[in-house]
Amino acid sequence: MSALPLGMIIEGLVAVLLVITIGYCFTLNSRLQRLRADEEVLRATISELMTATEIAERAILGLKTTAAEADKTLGSRLKQAETMSHTLAEQVGEGELVFARISQIAEAVRSAAPQREAVTRSDPYAAAPQPEPQQQYAHQAAGYGQAAPAVEPERRRSSRASDIRSAAAEATARLEQFRKRNGAAA
Repeated sequence: MSALPLGMIIEGLVAVLLVITIGYCFTLNSRLQRLRADEEVLRATISELMTATEIAERAILGLKTTAAEADKTLGSRLKQAETMSHTLAEQVGEGELVFARISQIAEAVRSAAPQREAVTRSDPYAAAPQPEPQQQYAHQAAGYGQAAPAVEPERRRSSRASDIRSAAAEATARLEQFRKRNGAAA
């Protein structure tokens, strides 16, 4: 009897070790299944990451193209603006010259107007002013029986001339004030 229990003990021990091995294999199998599932998720994640990277690369190329086009457009607009600025500066300079000439003419007219009045008052035999061509033609047309074109009365012309003179005087005064301010500021 003593031999039987020792053989049984060894076989029982082997059976227990086999049960433990089977349990460990079962645990290892479940872990391997989880790892395989994680591998599939990891592969899907990697493929999504690669797709996102490709999309980002295409977007970066598109942004570079857009930036290059914007740079070209901005450069051409800056050149146009500089050209326009130079043109405007030249035109302003020419306008100032024209304004200075008009101011000189207005001053000459102002200084000549009292002299003309003095000459006409002092010389009763002074030559009468020549009628304007419109008036001459109007009289000729009336002589032929045709309707004469409407001629502006002398008062309107003189009031317009005085309006122009007063406007030129105001502009000259403003220009002098502006020049004084700029001279004082400098």
